[in-house]
Amino acid sequence: MKTKVLLGMSGGIDSSVSAMLLQRDGYEVVGVYMKLHDKGGGYHEENYKRASQVGERLGIEVKFLDLSDSFRKDIYNYFVQSYQGGLTPNPCVMCNRLIKFGALIDFASSLGIEKVATGHYIRCDGEFFYKAKDETKDQTYFVAQVKKEVLPKLIFPLAEWRKEDLKIFASQFETFEAFKTQKESNEICFVDGEYTDILAKHFEIDKKGKTFTTDGKVVGEHKGYMHYTIGKRRGFSVHGAHDPHFVLSINPQNNEIIVGKKEELEVKNFRIKNINLFEEKKSFKAQIKVRYRTQGIDCTISLDGNGGEVFLDESVFGLAKGQFAVFYDDDKLIGSGEIE
Repeated sequence: MKTKVLLGMSGGIDSSVSAMLLQRDGYEVVGVYMKLHDKGGGYHEENYKRASQVGERLGIEVKFLDLSDSFRKDIYNYFVQSYQGGLTPNPCVMCNRLIKFGALIDFASSLGIEKVATGHYIRCDGEFFYKAKDETKDQTYFVAQVKKEVLPKLIFPLAEWRKEDLKIFASQFETFEAFKTQKESNEICFVDGEYTDILAKHFEIDKKGKTFTTDGKVVGEHKGYMHYTIGKRRGFSVHGAHDPHFVLSINPQNNEIIVGKKEELEVKNFRIKNINLFEEKKSFKAQIKVRYRTQGIDCTISLDGNGGEVFLDESVFGLAKGQFAVFYDDDKLIGSGEIE
């Protein structure tokens, strides 16, 4: 009897090719399209139609799963409330933990299906995540908060694929003809333009405020604290400044931003919380990423309960509270913590 696998199908080429690869490997595939947000303009209808057409070609049933209530409560509200609190959230990290490898796992269980697959570029051996063969597409950063207990259930058909090879492979099959002109999806699925477009639906974000230096001097004004993230260097005034100034920190209670020169952004150690580990450790050396598109930096991590301290071998600039610090041992993902 074939092993059943529930495949998350977004209507994109990665998950669609994954369906064919799973079939080729002998799995019985059931597809599911997840409605995560309330984007209009036929967005979900078009994507579900595309996923269903692939399913028809391959003989796969594609279910429609409305998770928009859970997504709004756990991801969208987290996104909005984080910016309101002066933090810089990472909704994709939390979506993978709570929705794609949380609610989707639960849905599979309700169908009596043990295995779950997605079109992520990640390797997984059931115990650990590892960087994908195509490091330009590697998505391990975004699964660094996923619960360890779900790993034995996961399959990633694209683990050993390079995106360019996948496109060449897909071009051989009429099933994937419609994907030839498809654009890459947005990094944050519910944000079409600027993140402030979302915030403006909930808050008055254009409230002018004062710009301070670290010694408490008022040096200018800004257009509203939610327009700024750590490291931003434009959109505020600094009277009499000859050197570029950057946002160092945000005071949401008083609608203030604190600015300074680039060297004041330099960080060598910092605290983390909400620790998620794939192997038990207390004090250890690792390579750490403090943002997705960065190189790993050698560091020492010392954990105490659900928090800890990171000591970097070399400085980083523009560390943002609310983002995730992700730990690696070469290609192996060790875990992560939220930057305090």
